[in-house]
Amino acid sequence: MAATTKKISLPMTYTAKYTKIESGYMGQLVEWPEVITEGRTLEECRASLRDALHEMIQAYIQLDKEIPQGNFT
Repeated sequence: MAATTKKISLPMTYTAKYTKIESGYMGQLVEWPEVITEGRTLEECRASLRDALHEMIQAYIQLDKEIPQGNFT
C-alpha cells in the first residue's frame, strides 16, 4: 500500500520562541512545545521549525491525534 500525504491549510498560526544557544539558535512553538528544532542561523532555525511543524501535523493526522490549537488568523 502506497503512503499518501494530505496537504492541509490551517487557519491558524503558532507563536515561535527562539533562544540563542552555543551552536546557533533553538526554536520552539509556544502552543505546541513538542515542535522544537535548532539551526546555525536564525533563518535556518525558522525554516527548520516550519518543516518540523509540517511533519508534526502529518504525524498527528496519521495517528488520529488532535492538533494543538494555535492562534486563529
